[in-house]
Amino acid sequence: MSTSPEGIAQARPGLLEHLGRYARLIKFKFVLDFYLALVIVVTLLGPAGLASPGALTALGLFAVGMLGVLSAVMTLDDVTGAKDGSDSANYAGSENTALRPLKRKPLLTGELSVRQAEVYGYACLAWGALWWAAAVLLAPDPALWAVAVTALLLTLSVQYSWGLKLSYYGLGEAVLLFSASAFLIAPYGLATGELPVLVLAQGLLFGFGQLLIAGYSNTNDREGDAAAGRRTVAVLTSERGNKAFLGALTAANLLVVLVPVAAGAVTPWFAAALLPFAAVRLHQYAGFLRTGDPLPARSLGIKAFRVLVVCLVAFNLIRLAL
Repeated sequence: MSTSPEGIAQARPGLLEHLGRYARLIKFKFVLDFYLALVIVVTLLGPAGLASPGALTALGLFAVGMLGVLSAVMTLDDVTGAKDGSDSANYAGSENTALRPLKRKPLLTGELSVRQAEVYGYACLAWGALWWAAAVLLAPDPALWAVAVTALLLTLSVQYSWGLKLSYYGLGEAVLLFSASAFLIAPYGLATGELPVLVLAQGLLFGFGQLLIAGYSNTNDREGDAAAGRRTVAVLTSERGNKAFLGALTAANLLVVLVPVAAGAVTPWFAAALLPFAAVRLHQYAGFLRTGDPLPARSLGIKAFRVLVVCLVAFNLIRLAL
């Protein structure tokens, strides 16, 4: 127990409560979503790929480091949001609903200090760098491109709103697409040294899955981001222009499926397996055009992403069985 200046006893948070605050700080549910990239990689590799010397070691080390990198990205994003006032405008200034819970931001609720979050974010980034360096060094035969993608992922992913603050210069969407895609492409490359068209397509689909969650989130945060100087596409364009941008992303997302099939690089069954995902993705954009409300579209984007993962895993497993 501690006592305030007024003499009122205040209970210190227990260990589990304290850990819960950090779990909410890193948005642990979204971190788990990113780990689905490794599930896809495992189904792409199959038993033969996983049996190759060093492949499992590289994947395991990458997975351990991935927790640190993702935690750093989420934490340092909130640090910047707390410092420049954008999170206060976007969360504290809006209704506290299930689609936008204030509890997701422990820096705003006062449960954690900005200094605590900064130290934690730096420690997580160091942790990630250490384990990814080990993954590169112990990978069986990593291609130079895979090492480069891993290094870029480590350095660029946290620059979204911290460090170089690339999202403040109109580059946030590009950083997010690259980073989310690389969380699938990099470990596959470290394990095999190769990048088949099918793997590249699945990596880009994974990246668009995350980008089309963030795009609608940024649409909702337009005013707060503009006031803080964050230059997302939603801030830089008109309402109509932003709708056109989200429509273009939706089309590009579906073209990632169709173009490899049309070029003969991937079996037509790939497109067939992704029909449920395509239906949800189109429903997401159509619903946004109809209502203009970005938060339900964002929520549907999360469902579309998870449907995508199920479709990819099912396709990869069936492909291995044939």
